Amino acid sequence: MRTDLFDFELPDSAISLYPAEPRDSARLLVVYPVKGGCARDDADLEDKIVRDLPSLLRPGDALVFNDTKVIPAALAGVRVRGETLANVDFNLTKRVSDNTWRAFARPAKRLEAGDRVRFGHSGEVCLQGRLDATVAAKGEAGEVELAFDLSGPALDEAVASIGLMPLPPYIALKRVPDARDRETYQTIYAEKDGAVAAPTAGLHFTPELFAALDARGVSRHFVTLHVGPGTFLPVKAEDTDEHKMHSEWGEVSAETAAALYEVKARGGRIVAVGTTSLRLLESAARDDGTIMPWSGETAIFITPGYRFKAIDVLMTNFHLPRSTLFMLVAAFSGLGTMRAAYGHAIRSGYRFYSYGDASLLMRADDGSERS
Repeated sequence: MRTDLFDFELPDSAISLYPAEPRDSARLLVVYPVKGGCARDDADLEDKIVRDLPSLLRPGDALVFNDTKVIPAALAGVRVRGETLANVDFNLTKRVSDNTWRAFARPAKRLEAGDRVRFGHSGEVCLQGRLDATVAAKGEAGEVELAFDLSGPALDEAVASIGLMPLPPYIALKRVPDARDRETYQTIYAEKDGAVAAPTAGLHFTPELFAALDARGVSRHFVTLHVGPGTFLPVKAEDTDEHKMHSEWGEVSAETAAALYEVKARGGRIVAVGTTSLRLLESAARDDGTIMPWSGETAIFITPGYRFKAIDVLMTNFHLPRSTLFMLVAAFSGLGTMRAAYGHAIRSGYRFYSYGDASLLMRADDGSERS
């Protein structure tokens, strides 16, 4: 499909730089299937808040969360080349080995393979800090490979000590990450280190909301997908067939797969919290909809025409124009429906992107039309 079909105008004022407080006070746009067909530019919409979620779900439904944990992967470094120093910022993107990470560097033109980089500096004076690395390789579009002097848990501890949360560019270019982001750019159930971007739909949940969902009879289940930076990038190819999807490591445990099988057997719905949970579950699902234990890299690219195997309802934030995530929600609910829903969201002042508001997308074939 042409990627310009997934473009839309978004005012800069719609991009949220800070999260809602409390988390579950964010707005929630419920998108129902359109009765009587699938009009190209129509949608049945309801304005709610995230705290209303229990009343929108049914007893016996199952929420599936991504329990990945964001590491503070934004590092400020100093390149050391003889007596010459240069400041360079890095965003770690993917671990290659115990001591090696791929990273985006800004400005990458200051780096060459073999350069030493020292993390921990004051003004123009480079200090012998906790963490040094060598530029092992330099790729295209600002990507480098950093071989750190530390490895394993010692490297993890050093990064956690000096790094900042890797806020997406549409936030980081407008404000500096601060101490609050260590908490707010992390879900309350984050457990397994490895993500360099948050599974943002999960940022809306609170202990109070969990308690209300428990009382409603909605169960909770967890999978792991370590979110990479490519999640938020716009597609630059003119046709979706020409886009190379990023890969991310994920795992669906045997326990979670068995629990979700029982949910479906009892007539409950699988509600994916976030596109990362959805992509992983669809990667692990058989054609008959059975979710299997699964572990590995997934580069699943979901566009209109894809037949969903496992997911009945999707909770997700509002996404970038031309992004793979807007293509995914268009596949889930219909391109015309999502264009109409996003138009309503923009006109109604919904907050977009990682720290923004949420949507709840219902599917037409599970009886969820609004009466």
